Amino acid sequence: MDARTGGGITERDREVLGLLAEHRVMATPQVASALGVTDATAAGRLRRLRSKRLIGYEAIFRDQPAAAWITRRGLDTIESRLPPPSVDLKGYRHDVGVGWLWLAARRGAFGPASTIISERAMRSHDMRSDRTAEPYGIALGGLDSRGRLTRHYPDLLITTSKGARVAVELELTAKSARRLDTIMRGYAGDARVDSVLYLVPDRSLERVVSAAVARAGISDLVRVERLASAVVEGAPDPGGRTPPPAARGMRAVARGASGRRAGALTRATGGPER
Repeated sequence: MDARTGGGITERDREVLGLLAEHRVMATPQVASALGVTDATAAGRLRRLRSKRLIGYEAIFRDQPAAAWITRRGLDTIESRLPPPSVDLKGYRHDVGVGWLWLAARRGAFGPASTIISERAMRSHDMRSDRTAEPYGIALGGLDSRGRLTRHYPDLLITTSKGARVAVELELTAKSARRLDTIMRGYAGDARVDSVLYLVPDRSLERVVSAAVARAGISDLVRVERLASAVVEGAPDPGGRTPPPAARGMRAVARGASGRRAGALTRATGGPER
């Protein structure tokens, strides 16, 4: 049984709240994967946390598992400085996909990692007025509407056990060529990033991103790899596709799959360094 830490909250509950704090939203299967329990067990814990108003938890899309997000009260409970997230319906599939990649990275799918930082955590860090450490964002040049230097944030920033920084980008839809070129120039000019891994769902996006990499002349820095499946489990698929029975794509690796299945997610587990 979970040890209680006050207010009826257990250490396991705090683990879930910490997980949700890192992300805008996570689907029930992702929480189950993180805890190593069944979806039904995870759902029961999430409903209990919702009853305490520590999280929001409901089915957002028809025929998809319910999703959870942390509330201000939940953040206060774990003394997190992150702001409450908002669920972005347009970016929902991407957010869930990044959640699977975060879980996969935590289990070593991209090699031994000492830290894994989400885009949400990076943005929050850089926005703090009392920040003393250098910003995580990749400088793009120019100023935003508030007079601040414009920056780009990868979906994940992994620091390997050897101290190398690997930026991970999940590109499910195409950006404009101009936007991609700006991002690639940012990566080219940031010596803090040792390698960049772009994960794409199909050949079309692979060609688009690869062309931007070539235009920037940073093929030694950026690798583009295709996902084993374009389906993001836990989110609606615009093409009406379902996961192949044997793979389940991202979830297979997030659960700690090895060998050929893990390699199917991406072959770029190491990435180039400079």
